[in-house]
Amino acid sequence: MSVDEIARTVGRAAQENDRYSGCAQAVLDALQRQFVIGDAESFRSATILSGGVARRGETCGALLGALMGIGLVCGREDIQDTAAYGRAVTEAQSVVDDFKTQLQHRFGFTDSLATTLCRDIHVRVFGRAYDLASDDGREAFLKAGGHDADKCPLVCAVAAEIAARKIVAMKERA
Repeated sequence: MSVDEIARTVGRAAQENDRYSGCAQAVLDALQRQFVIGDAESFRSATILSGGVARRGETCGALLGALMGIGLVCGREDIQDTAAYGRAVTEAQSVVDDFKTQLQHRFGFTDSLATTLCRDIHVRVFGRAYDLASDDGREAFLKAGGHDADKCPLVCAVAAEIAARKIVAMKERA
């Protein structure tokens, strides 16, 4: 399977997973299945990261799931291994940059994203931010098509595709 096919497969899986809610887990699950990384505990740890960390609109959960996948592949195993830490952060930085660029491309944003905050991505995708921590905010998000394939599930697909490409590249270098 080519890198493009792997990325598309992982992206479609993440996009489909998001119908169950939980963007961080949607992405991480797709990466875990494709690359046989992590375990149920790492998957479970992503539960609270969706909706911008506990539905607070902070860093995009889809991006956090992608970064967790990267960490499972290149993260350090020993707290004292600062060189491995530095390498992993460098890999993560390029994922964040690619995520912002690809969201701009896939959604047709005229301006580049200044942040990776869930609430800022909502403004670009939906025209407004949603308070996912409130029942009314979640209901409004769903009524606006929050889980339609071309909304947050597409954000999940983008994050998963970028992480998949990065993981393939890291494995080729290893």
